[in-house]
Amino acid sequence: NDVLESGVLMRYGFDGARNGHWKAKELEQELQDNLGVKHAQLTSSGTTALNVALAVLGVGAGDEVIMPTFTFVASFESILAAGATPILVEIDDTLTLDPKAVEAAITPNTKVVMPVHMCGSMADLDALKDICDRHNLILLEDACQAIGASYKGKKLGTIGDAGCFSFDYVKTITCGEGGAMVTNDPNLAVNADHYTDHGHDHVGNDRGAESHPFLGYNFRISELNAAVGLAQVRRLDGFVATQRKNKKVLKDALKTIPEVSFRRIPDEAGDSAGFLSFF
Repeated sequence: NDVLESGVLMRYGFDGARNGHWKAKELEQELQDNLGVKHAQLTSSGTTALNVALAVLGVGAGDEVIMPTFTFVASFESILAAGATPILVEIDDTLTLDPKAVEAAITPNTKVVMPVHMCGSMADLDALKDICDRHNLILLEDACQAIGASYKGKKLGTIGDAGCFSFDYVKTITCGEGGAMVTNDPNLAVNADHYTDHGHDHVGNDRGAESHPFLGYNFRISELNAAVGLAQVRRLDGFVATQRKNKKVLKDALKTIPEVSFRRIPDEAGDSAGFLSFF
């Protein structure tokens, strides 16, 4: 209602008309506080958060980005959009990158290791960070499906050089559509701020007089989407607690199921490549 009553749906400019309401700025601050990270930059989606992260990390043509085979299409779309090459490697029991497969896939062109914390599962970040440190590689966390999850006391998305989140309708919290890139690196944060808004430097309060240090794109979130996200992020801890409670119910139920033996049912030709049956 604050946004609708002011009539200012854009996150930048129109200072006098917005009656002091800055929902995107408030949401970024809430994310920083909740995640324990120094900088958060809102974007229009989790996909564009990945686009922004790869751009400000300097990833481009000729670079290779190692990523898991089990992921969502946006992960490798963002790499291709940057002009880089996605290198898909196997996953392990974490449901994301197998560190041994990552190390075997490194070439002179490798620039980034990008674990994808699928369905809230977390990568072996200690092992992956060690690999990145030893080979001078960037660690970029695709945490689009894992906001609120922690790894050894640290929130996912805050452990690598940068992390990305999605706030679409089916994520843990939603803006309707939205995303965020987070980092502790002030230079990455400043460049992300510019890049998401056509390269505007956001200096002063006259949008028409702002400088453009470099080219960017329109990856902005709207004030309406940010207002929805602001209400949602304040409920994040409760949402995660409910998910963990439901997970425990399912895990406890699975423990009561007896072990299952499998046998193949031959087809008419006696071939054993038919359906599986269990008893």
